Amino acid sequence: MARNRFEQVDEPQADAITLSLSKNDGAAKGKILCPAAVSGGRLPSDMTSEERGSVEAFRAAIRLANELKAPIVVMDPDQVWQAEWGDLYRHDDV
Repeated sequence: MARNRFEQVDEPQADAITLSLSKNDGAAKGKILCPAAVSGGRLPSDMTSEERGSVEAFRAAIRLANELKAPIVVMDPDQVWQAEWGDLYRHDDV
């Protein structure tokens, strides 16, 4: 079975849901940035979630992306990404 692949980016993207991962006091955290443009008119403006645990944020991003039929990209400057979630790649690496 093919693994899921997610593009790693350095800043939020206007055409995708961005899962932003970081470490806060040593704890892995995440938040979701969703531009109104990818919501198909369901969001009146760009939305940013509250920070939560990285696993919870990852799962919420997947649910949102499936609901909106939108792509996900990942910002991960602190290397929080867990291999079991899939493969991270950079567009330059393709």
